[in-house]
Amino acid sequence: MGDIRRRGVVALGVTALVAPLTLVLGASPAQAASCTTSAGPYQKKVEKFLGRPVDGKQSATDCKAIRAFQNKHGIRPNIGYAGPVTWGVMDLMNKQKAVGKNPNKAGKCPTNKGRIACVNLSLQLSWIQDGKKLVYGPVPVRTGRNGYETRTGLKKVYWRNKNHVSTIYDVPMPYSQFFDGGQAFHSVGVSMWNPPGSHGCVNMTKTAAVRYWSLLKKGDDVYVYGRKPGT
Repeated sequence: MGDIRRRGVVALGVTALVAPLTLVLGASPAQAASCTTSAGPYQKKVEKFLGRPVDGKQSATDCKAIRAFQNKHGIRPNIGYAGPVTWGVMDLMNKQKAVGKNPNKAGKCPTNKGRIACVNLSLQLSWIQDGKKLVYGPVPVRTGRNGYETRTGLKKVYWRNKNHVSTIYDVPMPYSQFFDGGQAFHSVGVSMWNPPGSHGCVNMTKTAAVRYWSLLKKGDDVYVYGRKPGT
């Protein structure tokens, strides 16, 4: 999240959240927080993902299930609408699950570097490998939002600070391992699928960040590739 040495891009990327027009224009906060009765453009896909009856029609129980998912992952507006942001998160989860234990199947992360931390921006996954051997992961990660993209390429861990606090955003960045300017692996207390993303760092759960801390050291390689959806 933070950048102790490089302040990066100033403009903040904005993720569009599509909802019924009546819920966007002229709606009071109380109205906006209520459960919508409108079916969204991804209604059937969202229903299937949540194990609901797939009929393409919004019901009170559909809305309750969708809102619970939205609240869990910090998706706003959390009105139970099956829109593109909610389905985008679900679709990404499906793609991540399909990877299984072979995240480098396409061979895009170098296998001739020994131990290396790989970050696939397209799938929002990271793992550690040693040659062709998978050491840890893959785990879901939360990378830079539009305007604050996590930079691609081959890098190295150059500084580690277990109890770092961002001097820009004044927020804790536990288990920070910096690999490019102010971009680092570190843990956060939000969902890995919380849109729109970080300010460039590779956010991780505490469990994953602790394992990365124990497995990596200063000078280890990091390879970032792909492109995060929406950037």
